[in-house]
Amino acid sequence: MDRVTREIRSWLMDMDGVLVHEEHAIPGAAEFVAGLVERGIPFLVLTNNSIYTRRDLAARLAASGLAIPEDRIWTSALATARFIADQRPNGTAYVVGEAGLTTALHQAGYTLTERDPDYVVLGETRTYSFEAITRAIRLVENGARFIATNPDPTGPSVEGSIPATGSVAALITRATGIEPYYVGKPNPLMMRSALNRIDAHSETTAMVGDRMDTDVVSGLEAGLETVLVLTGVTKSAEETERFPYRPTRIVDSIAALIDDLP
Repeated sequence: MDRVTREIRSWLMDMDGVLVHEEHAIPGAAEFVAGLVERGIPFLVLTNNSIYTRRDLAARLAASGLAIPEDRIWTSALATARFIADQRPNGTAYVVGEAGLTTALHQAGYTLTERDPDYVVLGETRTYSFEAITRAIRLVENGARFIATNPDPTGPSVEGSIPATGSVAALITRATGIEPYYVGKPNPLMMRSALNRIDAHSETTAMVGDRMDTDVVSGLEAGLETVLVLTGVTKSAEETERFPYRPTRIVDSIAALIDDLP
């Protein structure tokens, strides 16, 4: 697993653990992104985090020293909005989430409501409200379709792990008996929507991530080359041995990929 095996013409990459760690740029990330921009190579930065808008994320990345244009960022909120807008155009939704998700849904032509919505859409938020979760449970019980932006059970913080979308979705499922449809990674739908966004083909695209259970498996299922970096959740190559699938390549950090750019 020394090098990718195909000619790579476009790149998808996770954000946390690949480009940044606790809002500090990972060494080599700025140079890799600059190389993509300078050469005009299509790329997208992917994140399951649905809290922030693309503008918010671009500003946060810039503060970390990473100059990434807004249109090079793709979130689970954007993928979710596109998915339900394709399924039921100009529909209605009750949302548990923040600006990243509500903005994406508005831009997709959706109306947000608490009265008989087509969907209950669950995303990430810093403060999950018991009242909001209770309302979501009742709406799902009454027939609203249940969508969640991603299945991640926990998220990172300076103090340690915090409950994330997957954990709250499990609470709603336990109360209603209804499982959500998850749009974000590891659903390959997230990858396909990203590929369509930059008009890229799976045969010539690589996915760079730090997690076997989301980044690598979703890349594999979408037919992409997969590169695992050891700067995030996965700390050593040995950790990958317990999985029934393997990445195309394992590298210490994204800095190792700079020489792969044409």
